[in-house]
Formats: sequence, C-alpha cells, structure tokens
Amino acid sequence: MIDLLTTHYNYIASILLVGIGLYVVMGSPNLVRKVIGMNIFQVGIFLFFVTTGYVDGGVPPIVGHSEGPIVSPLPHVLILTAIVVGVSLTAVALALIVRIYNGYGSLDEDVIKEVQVDD
Repeated sequence: MIDLLTTHYNYIASILLVGIGLYVVMGSPNLVRKVIGMNIFQVGIFLFFVTTGYVDGGVPPIVGHSEGPIVSPLPHVLILTAIVVGVSLTAVALALIVRIYNGYGSLDEDVIKEVQVDD
C-alpha cells in the first residue's frame, strides 16, 4: 500500500484536487467561491491528463529519435487548449458575477433567490 502511494502520488493529488473542487462548488453559496472551486476542479483534471500522458523513459516524437518508447504529445496539447478555455470561462464567469452583484447587491445564492421571489 505504501509503495502504491509513493509511486502514484500524481493520481492521488489529482483525485484530491477534483474532490476539493467539487466540494467547494457544491458546498459554498458564494458565487466567487464556486468559480474558485471550478478552477481547482479543472487543475485536478489537467494534472490527471498530463500524468496519464507520461511515459517512463520516453522520447519526444521527433524524426531520428527512435531509441525507446515515444511519448504522445496529444494529452499535453489537449491540456493547453483546456487551459485557454478555462481562463476564458473564468473571465466570463467573473464578469457575470460582477453584473449579478450590481443587480442584486449580494453574491450569496440564497439572497439572490429571495430577491428574485420578491420581484
């Protein structure tokens, strides 16, 4: 069991990050904290994909490097794209949160629901 923890610590870290992010998104009524939890969740997914793309003793897929296993660049390229999408999503979410705060005067979900019911 200890050997499993020392050799696969990246997987454990990614599971912890996904769990923490999911807990923050589901448990916090504050909208900014939900965005932060979503970013923590994304980082856990990014770490998982980069970890699965690792090949021990692998070489880059360049012509002329044929000694040993070749590492696929696809997971890393997908994660670069996902990082750009995640930053854009965070920017849009924070812009919407600013508009919600200007309209309702609060970032708490329960207060916003009460104000909507009163209107």
